Amino acid sequence: MGALDGLRVIDFGQYMAGPLAAMMLADNGADVIRVDPPSGPHWDTPGNAVWNRGKRRISLDLKAADGRRTAQQLIASADVVVENFRPGVMDRLGLGAEESTAQNDRLIYLSMPGYSSDDERATMPGWEGVVSADVGTYSGSLMADAPQPVYTAIPIASPYAAFTGCAGIAMSLVARERDGFGQRIEASLHDSLYQAIGIRGLRYLDREPRGGPVPWVGPYECADGRWVFFHAAYSHFIRQFCHSAGVPGWLDEPWSKASEIQQDFSLADTARAHLTNIFLTRTAQEWEDLINDDGNGPPTVRCLDSAEWLQEAHAREAEIIVELDDPELGPMLQPGIQVRMAETPGEIRGPRRALDADRDDILTELRSIAPSAIRAPGDRLSKALDGMSALDLCIILAGPTCGRTLAEYGAEVVKIDNPSRENGILLHEDINRGKRSVLLDLKRDGGRETFMELAADVDVVVQNYRLGKVGGIGVDYDAVRQVNPDVVYASLNAFGEIGPWSNRAGWEQLAQSASGMLNRYGDAEPTLQPFAINDYGTGINGAFAVGMGLYHRLRTGEGQQVYTALARTASTLQSSFLHDYEGKRWDEPAGQDAKGDGPYHRLYEASDGWLFVGAKPDQAEQIPSEVEFKTKTVQDWIDQLAGLGMGASRVGNVEDAMTAERAVERGFSLTREHEGRGRVRTNGPSIQLSRTPVEAGDPAMVPGAGAGAVLGEKAEQLKSAGIVVAAD
Repeated sequence: MGALDGLRVIDFGQYMAGPLAAMMLADNGADVIRVDPPSGPHWDTPGNAVWNRGKRRISLDLKAADGRRTAQQLIASADVVVENFRPGVMDRLGLGAEESTAQNDRLIYLSMPGYSSDDERATMPGWEGVVSADVGTYSGSLMADAPQPVYTAIPIASPYAAFTGCAGIAMSLVARERDGFGQRIEASLHDSLYQAIGIRGLRYLDREPRGGPVPWVGPYECADGRWVFFHAAYSHFIRQFCHSAGVPGWLDEPWSKASEIQQDFSLADTARAHLTNIFLTRTAQEWEDLINDDGNGPPTVRCLDSAEWLQEAHAREAEIIVELDDPELGPMLQPGIQVRMAETPGEIRGPRRALDADRDDILTELRSIAPSAIRAPGDRLSKALDGMSALDLCIILAGPTCGRTLAEYGAEVVKIDNPSRENGILLHEDINRGKRSVLLDLKRDGGRETFMELAADVDVVVQNYRLGKVGGIGVDYDAVRQVNPDVVYASLNAFGEIGPWSNRAGWEQLAQSASGMLNRYGDAEPTLQPFAINDYGTGINGAFAVGMGLYHRLRTGEGQQVYTALARTASTLQSSFLHDYEGKRWDEPAGQDAKGDGPYHRLYEASDGWLFVGAKPDQAEQIPSEVEFKTKTVQDWIDQLAGLGMGASRVGNVEDAMTAERAVERGFSLTREHEGRGRVRTNGPSIQLSRTPVEAGDPAMVPGAGAGAVLGEKAEQLKSAGIVVAAD
């Protein structure tokens, strides 16, 4: 039984965002009816074999009266509608959110246009590259800005709209189960990209950020010309590496100690030089095996191509990559299920069906459904998770993003951090807004007991440690459910909860490295993508899983453990080309000179900067040459191309995106006073819900400042014992 069994979803989506979101619902048990135009999907791509799996299909001409009537009947029978047309298109067809929800108070209607309905660019064709250009997607790697724009083949905007949209649907289902009402959701491709920007947009406006270079982290070439990504972010990882590599003497060198490097940044170059030389003494596979031998070494993985990732034993055993027999392409490897749930495991119900294959069954069902307006009882909630609570045990980005998302939907979230953590609470202002902070040592006598007392009375626990770590200190799911059988316990990690790599630690860089992202984006050296797309995407998908867990619990009274992983997100993000079948061609753009997919979806240089042009293939002949583009300004070209029905956008950087007037007004970019840290700029939530809106919550408090409010009278006793640390 899937968590969404019994739900009826109507999928009007085209291209990637809508079909992907509906696929994620189908993978978790929803009955998804896909509505195609008579000629089939607008984008003829092998990706359709992924996004349309597990759905029933019917073809309707929405421009004809009969087709619209049938579509209206389908919507009237639905729990959820998914569409990603430009704002106003569905309204003009009589299929829009306002009219549909007026007939059915319980309907949840998700729209994912290129630009939001309140954006002045709403009528512009919202092609992937067009909506991505002005938010810094093409401004260069996480490592460094590029001298000129670099196109990434990964369509970040569309998956992020799907991820945020699915989380919104799950939370809306929770709200509906509690008060009976559905609502309208809008998650535009453009606005959803602000969730991917994340730490690239973080700025401390009144002081220098803490921290410094981490010289041990990066790609290293090996003896066989292959590369590994080595992520020894902490000194204890370097200690482990020196013993594994047979160079314990390095531990006496100043460059091997984080404290020494903080005092003398020139030591970072020395550290890098030593590591560069030693990695050249073994092959990439030898280094990966050696370092990961006991599961406790510094996170290290080979830089694979995507084709290699599809065949990697771990990816297959962990079901991150699965095989389906597609009716058009035959046996096909493709990304598996994004989130896994222990008690309501999703499943891929089968490969995509042929166009219009289920028309007769669907129409027969509709004839048996008596049309009637549905009115919901009861009082409306103001927040989907109002009155619910969560404990967040997570570190770095992915897990805390899950907890932050729960707080945005109204949950009371307590963030528990280790007071003795080597680098403190990294990126605290970005990931911990809207939470109360407690510094609690779970390894000390009384620390675990205190945690279990808190855990006994919450709805959700979230953790993102490597497999087995939380069990070692007695706060894993099995322990928590002894005191709270109904808890929804979310576990996020790098490589999944099953398979040979499940006990490996990992970060954003490792997921990019294993799944082929680094090799595709780089040239001579593997290069990181522009944003931490796996971390933030996994956090949002973790919230989607938690939402489904809470929805299932409201219906059955049963809690459960839910999972997702960076490697799953990395695979889903690449689902437009991450597949293999007979005749497969790996021809997506790659490297630091990439400019686009072709003349009608490409970066062009104008006289005063760069722009991205998006058009239909049959408009390619109307697009000027590269030489012509240099004769006019970006704005001139945007205006001219708009007159031809094309989309175009100025290429900007992250700073442009975070200071844009609309982003500031809508709260996608937040500059707020943080106690003891002055003004700090972070991103904010971008999804819009009509009746249970998300909110950013208060600025991240001083670490540990929530101890009194959370622990009450016990706080002082625990502080005296050193189990709880007072705020800085």
